[in-house]
Amino acid sequence: MTDTVTPTNAANEAAYRPTADAGDFIALLKPRVMSLVIFTAFVGMLAAPGGLHPVLAIAAITLIAIGAGASGALNMWYDADIDAHMARTANRPIPAGKVAPGDALGFGLVLSIASIVLLGLVANVTAAALLALTIFFYVVVYTMWLKRRTPQNIVIGGAAGAFPPMIGWAAVTDSVTIESIVLFGIIFLWTPPHFWALSLFIKKDYENVGVPMLPVVAGARETRKQIWLYTLLMVPCGIAPYFLGFAGPFYGAVAGVLGTIFLVLAFYVWRGEEKADKKLFLFSIFYLFGVFAALAGETIAKGWLV
Repeated sequence: MTDTVTPTNAANEAAYRPTADAGDFIALLKPRVMSLVIFTAFVGMLAAPGGLHPVLAIAAITLIAIGAGASGALNMWYDADIDAHMARTANRPIPAGKVAPGDALGFGLVLSIASIVLLGLVANVTAAALLALTIFFYVVVYTMWLKRRTPQNIVIGGAAGAFPPMIGWAAVTDSVTIESIVLFGIIFLWTPPHFWALSLFIKKDYENVGVPMLPVVAGARETRKQIWLYTLLMVPCGIAPYFLGFAGPFYGAVAGVLGTIFLVLAFYVWRGEEKADKKLFLFSIFYLFGVFAALAGETIAKGWLV
């Protein structure tokens, strides 16, 4: 294993000759991650009792997305050194030399502050505080503290990706309730199997930059076992909205079927079957979309029938 690469610092700034355009700054926001944030925050908002004026709802979702994108820009600023040595991330704007580190830092900080303040004005202080916590968790707790120090980086840091439905719920209700905590829990427990499945087949990338992902530190066998254990926790949490009464039988059926498939694939991963890790990684994306789409669809249909 090579020595861990040190974070981006001001001395590296002179090495950049930026040729950034608007697309490069949009790339800093991690649009694919942002799309998941928008979707889960929208479902949280939709499932919450009560409602917001459509204009305020659109503004709130936009600000949640901007806050999530800002944390992505700050993550890319800090991790530019290791991104440059990983095939999956080498073409990101900073290691590719298109955006200077200082520009990315300023961009991320301005968007972070603006999104938090404006969400407080558009929605409420509870939603704004949760957005601030999300950004802090992703940038400071995960990126700066955990990622390069512990194989539990994904477990603890995964909380950042689990907050959006809770923020959406809080934007409507100005509160944190058991229902929003369950939505948080689904994503929180989904994150380790999702990312550890990915890390099993890109293990070399993490080895090359000294990031202690679980397969690098504990080996593939332990990683496969942990994927199976977290899946056993995630599947009941995925069905919980039905048993708690804020989702109906359609959601319960979809979550049950998708959860069963997830369990089967995770079992294959645990057994070490060929390409099971890639199959689980790809299905995990579909699983998360499926359960949240089912909750959204059922909520909308219920509104039409009332």
